Amino acid sequence: MLYYATKLIITAVLVVLVSEVAKRSSVMGAVLASIPLVSVLGIIWLYVDTGDKARVANLAGDILWLVVPSLVLFAVLPPLLKAGWNFWRSLGAGTALTVMAYGLVIWLVRA
Repeated sequence: MLYYATKLIITAVLVVLVSEVAKRSSVMGAVLASIPLVSVLGIIWLYVDTGDKARVANLAGDILWLVVPSLVLFAVLPPLLKAGWNFWRSLGAGTALTVMAYGLVIWLVRA
């Protein structure tokens, strides 16, 4: 239980750190957010939990393919906001398009 609490605390601290740094500097917040922290933490936790390098390699390879559709959100959100769209509607549209892009990439990879 302590192990899971530690994983949660470390992960939460990193997310809060990004948002706090972004309040002071959007560029530095973006640098921190663009580092694949969730991926790295997931890889670390998987290896610590299983010690299985093959599973880590598979996870890393799958992450590589799914980075591309994740970029859809960042391509769509700024233009929508600059066009005057409401924040929540822009985020919703960007998220919906990102989910569709994920589905497409997963379908293409498995086809």
